[in-house]
Amino acid sequence: MVQIIAFANQKGGVGKTTTAINLSASLAAIKKRVLLVDLDAQGNAGTGLGFVRASHSQSVYGVIMGTAKVADNILSTAVPGLHILPSSQALSGAEVDLLDMDNREYRLRDALKEVSGYYDYILLDCPPALGYLTLNALTSANHVIIPLQCEFFALEGVQHLINAIKEIKIKWNPNLDILGVLLTMYDKRYGLTKAVDEDVRNTFGDKVFKTVVPRNVRVSEAPSHGKPALFYDFNSSGAQAYLRVATEVVNKLEKGDLNV
Repeated sequence: MVQIIAFANQKGGVGKTTTAINLSASLAAIKKRVLLVDLDAQGNAGTGLGFVRASHSQSVYGVIMGTAKVADNILSTAVPGLHILPSSQALSGAEVDLLDMDNREYRLRDALKEVSGYYDYILLDCPPALGYLTLNALTSANHVIIPLQCEFFALEGVQHLINAIKEIKIKWNPNLDILGVLLTMYDKRYGLTKAVDEDVRNTFGDKVFKTVVPRNVRVSEAPSHGKPALFYDFNSSGAQAYLRVATEVVNKLEKGDLNV
């Protein structure tokens, strides 16, 4: 059965899209069939995989609006086994367009049913806001990964997100669970990083991934070359961290070891 994972955090700049790109590539590298859905109007997930918006007409926007089929809007990437359903500038108007639509909370969920049998994993990169696009992702997903930057106000925003996830679970998607909190941009040289790490693990316990993603220049450089870190510099600390995260995800979901 396909595993659908949303990457959510209403705070921007926490490494959410970077995580979506690199975890997608890492899962594909271990022979999983993966679809990455870019729900952010900025379209950075597509850019990070080498796509220039002007070069293709495919977009998740028409899929959500019900004017296009999902299968017609999926693109193959340079990473074997990894496909993408890209974003477009039209998506910036989706929040308003969805207001008057029937079944507006489930537009993405219903559309993805057409292709869910082709993939082992469908990963949803959410915009940095708790609007209808993120709601569509969370009603489609089985699991949520919360990327969390190691900074002072990190936990404050996450608690708001967790409350929203609980509400969505009650009202719209009883199958939704938090798969884990992933610490990103981790720099062990700073005492604050260690303090946030301890605080997060004390708060969320086993829900925090054992692997942390270090602040790594190769991960930062990779999107400008249109490549995931794994294919830009396989031996970099960032690329290797995302491979370990992928292993943790597989162990949790496919082997049932929820304490991994």
